[in-house]
Amino acid sequence: MEQDLIDILLATYNTNIEYLKMQLDSILKQTYKNIHVIISDDASTNKELKELLKQYERQNERITVYLNDNNVGYIKNFEFLLTKSTAEYIAFSDHDDIWYANKIEESITKLKEEDVDLVYTDAKQIDGQGNILHESYLTYKNLPKINGKNNILAFSRHIAIGCSTLFTKKIKEQMLPFTDNMMAHDWICVYLASKQKGIACIEKPLFEYRLHSNNEFGGRSLKQNLSKWKEENGKDFKSYKQYRNIRVIKKAYLDGSLMCKQYRDKLNLIDNIEENKKEEEVINYYQKLLKTNILNIHFNKYNKYLSFKGIGKRYIKEKVIFHLPLLSYIFYRIK
Repeated sequence: MEQDLIDILLATYNTNIEYLKMQLDSILKQTYKNIHVIISDDASTNKELKELLKQYERQNERITVYLNDNNVGYIKNFEFLLTKSTAEYIAFSDHDDIWYANKIEESITKLKEEDVDLVYTDAKQIDGQGNILHESYLTYKNLPKINGKNNILAFSRHIAIGCSTLFTKKIKEQMLPFTDNMMAHDWICVYLASKQKGIACIEKPLFEYRLHSNNEFGGRSLKQNLSKWKEENGKDFKSYKQYRNIRVIKKAYLDGSLMCKQYRDKLNLIDNIEENKKEEEVINYYQKLLKTNILNIHFNKYNKYLSFKGIGKRYIKEKVIFHLPLLSYIFYRIK
């Protein structure tokens, strides 16, 4: 039986060459063979990197490389990659991870068996040298393991990193063109899938997700994020409020929900009035949190829209940051 084509989209920009080699080799060794790797380099200044990409393209007919003349940024580069995809199924790839040989095969099998629009998987987290830091990324980051459709968590928080997902062509087409407030292409594809046929989680690691010195906030713990922020911005309350309001509530939560709302309205995905009412309440909740200086008493809103089974220590951390900013500032000072 002929396999459906799966496009694997990979963006590069002055990428670590050794990491990239390991990732490309792991993709090419997939047990699922009918793949097309589409790579877009965002005007890297590293000539050796560009030559390596063209070399891989010459040596393997399953690889297509685009070299951008101008740097357009991470988000626009992935939008470009999506426009080049023609397959019925699409997977995002980071440049520095390592995929297990069965990642694509198990993902497409799960997607078809569950008849959903998207699947995401767990991962092991590794450091720059390939040492295992955490056996389960989902457990370490206290992320939800969601199955089904119309789950408010797909709207209220980022639940799946892009390199863990595989989704249908329909979702890709709905993502394009990116709206003006696009802030996370992986978040929006999960949300769109949840609003339609649904999503499914594969609760075992199918790749190794790399954390190294060039990572920004992705993959780091709250303590690591706070330490990095304090080093760069100081320890006073003004600095903390900026971190809490801008880095946490706005950029990590509210902006994502506003992005989902824009897509929902654009695509008229308003077939469930009760679910859409919940989404509006989530946005209102985040906006009120931004105005809180000492105490926000609406703890039930967090329980209703952001809590989930397996949330663990993240439950306390987020509740304190969201609802008790003055108290959380004290922890910020001493941590």
